[in-house]
Amino acid sequence: MKSTLNHLVKGIIAANGDIPSTPIKNIQLHSGKVKPGDLYIAVHGTTADGHDYIPEALENGASAIITNGRDVGSLPVPQVKVSNPRKAASYVAAEYYGHPSRDLHIIGITGTNGKTSTATIITSILNEAGCKTAQLGTLGVIAKDHDQGKTLTTMDAISLQKLLRELADDDFSHVVMEVSSHAIHQYRVADVEFDTTVFTNLTPEHLDYHGTMEDYYHAKAKLFKSLPLSATAIINTDDEYGQRLINESTAPVIKVSETNNSDVHFKHVHSSLSGIAGTISAGEHHIDFDSQLIGDFNKENILSAVGAALAMGIPIGTIADGINACRVVTGRMESITAPNGAPIVVDYAHTPDAYEKVLNTIYHLVPENGRLITVFGCGGNRDAANRPIMGRLVEQYSDYFYITPDNPRYEKQDDIVEEIITGLSTDHYEVFADRGDALEKALNELQGKDVLVVLGKGRETYQEIEGVRQPYSDIAIIEEFCAH
Repeated sequence: MKSTLNHLVKGIIAANGDIPSTPIKNIQLHSGKVKPGDLYIAVHGTTADGHDYIPEALENGASAIITNGRDVGSLPVPQVKVSNPRKAASYVAAEYYGHPSRDLHIIGITGTNGKTSTATIITSILNEAGCKTAQLGTLGVIAKDHDQGKTLTTMDAISLQKLLRELADDDFSHVVMEVSSHAIHQYRVADVEFDTTVFTNLTPEHLDYHGTMEDYYHAKAKLFKSLPLSATAIINTDDEYGQRLINESTAPVIKVSETNNSDVHFKHVHSSLSGIAGTISAGEHHIDFDSQLIGDFNKENILSAVGAALAMGIPIGTIADGINACRVVTGRMESITAPNGAPIVVDYAHTPDAYEKVLNTIYHLVPENGRLITVFGCGGNRDAANRPIMGRLVEQYSDYFYITPDNPRYEKQDDIVEEIITGLSTDHYEVFADRGDALEKALNELQGKDVLVVLGKGRETYQEIEGVRQPYSDIAIIEEFCAH
């Protein structure tokens, strides 16, 4: 695709008469990727400032530069000064790719927990409705004939707009995407025009980035404060922040709740290790379903997905078929049966709220005379205050547990373990320096009536240590054990 500089910045510069019509072949945030004729946008990141790399961008052939007005000296190419280059990148990318979200029905899902599961249920419903649908998020890009290697919850603004253009050109009609608070705060989705948005819940996470729960909430709420009247917001009113958000959404709201007579709620529901079944009440309609999804928290995700489907006008029968057809989300309450019949549950949970939901659900489903055994760890350089809380929750619900590494990153594993242990009051645990060793021991000691819960990594295929992602997989170890 090609464009010109004055066209790309017309919406972010008050008067663009002095902006030349310099041809632009592509747009880049990384100086090393710049090729002759590209526009380079200098963004101040967390570890580096793009303005320091302007010489490299020029050397690589940049035809124009967008900066924050910082003195970068005289440049041999046009320089456009803006107050926020990161925000400008979103607008410029949308302009360059022809605002592709206008050619798609975009469903955005935000919240601390439940984004991936809710997205997967919605995608299943849309597939049953015959809609060509792409799903974007922590599982990658799930779309026929498209690269699935991207794993950030939300990619940068340029990559996202490029992907949306490819999907629109390939006749996709719907895109279901997880939207992180980082992405909202960093303007990565500022120029994505959402048709349906979903708020799942808000619990302490990413406070190392946002600082306070109030700031975290405002980051999430931004997604709902600029919606057009033609859009619809699906909000979980069981969450206290969801109750606030109802009054702040600029679009009509569909309220979902497990505990009161909201727009979408359960008439009756039953949960077991086999799945969730029941009837959902939505106005005059009733939806009977029998889902393979496990865990009480998936009740909330099912309701949110139903709200989104109703907002899109999908028939009741198709909604039920989509819920029933939805397979367990990989790495989310994923159940594998050991050779002796004991269930092994693998879950990506990595926050206190997610721990509470997973462990509380499993605790009430453990057979009589069986034990709940847990393997877990806490990530390095992330929300250290959560570590003793998560340790306390594991201790509360488990008969025995193993403390292991879970992406220690640049922290010492011993320091992480010490913080976890401050939340404990018993000695019903062992500490392992190698997660694989702990998991193998737990598997070998598993009795027929026990349930083993493996928390934190889901289907991750690495252990991040000192900046290096070393190959590791809980699932691979479990599958190898079950094969013998």
